Amino acid sequence: MGAKTWMLVYSTEDPKRILSSAPRLDRDATTAMLSKLFSIEKVQALDDGDLSFTCPPEDEIVIGCFPGLVVVAAEEFAIDRPSQLPLEFIEAFSDGVLYLHAMHSAVDWLAFGMWRNGVLQRSLSLAPDNGILEDIGDKLPFEESYWAGSHPAIDPDDDDDEYPFAFHPLELGEAALQAFFGYQLEGFLDPLQIEPERIPLMRFKREKRYL
Repeated sequence: MGAKTWMLVYSTEDPKRILSSAPRLDRDATTAMLSKLFSIEKVQALDDGDLSFTCPPEDEIVIGCFPGLVVVAAEEFAIDRPSQLPLEFIEAFSDGVLYLHAMHSAVDWLAFGMWRNGVLQRSLSLAPDNGILEDIGDKLPFEESYWAGSHPAIDPDDDDDEYPFAFHPLELGEAALQAFFGYQLEGFLDPLQIEPERIPLMRFKREKRYL
């Protein structure tokens, strides 16, 4: 698996419904939201990206505003503990549902969080080398079968292999993408699900912030 993400998604309605409607990217609103979230940044516009790439390098921001929905990807969201998301991002999206989704295939790490009206409802972060870093709130319905062992990370008949979890974190990460937003990056791709490549996002180059 090679999928990576570090993004926030905010929505006032079901994100899957909005994204499946082929929403129009509002460029003016996107630029305004960029200025609101990263007010001290100096940025330069780049060619557009899309929802299939929400793991920008540290010197880029990927963002898009649509009716009822905002997607923003930046290094600030690749955090081990979603509950420690800086308050300014939570407060900016305090009147709906805010999701954080982050995963990195190089270390089989997954983290996701969900806030409703600014209040944390669920946070999970885990990786095989570090164990469970954070587990807050009730498990969401799409998680249940993974914790129950219905999606083993290794062959149950192979006694020689060990894995610290009953599932592979990246497979749960793909299930989270599907449950939250209606698309996946890898694994079994349902032809009826959303194609993230069809959801445009704006990209910006960040001015070098470190000496």
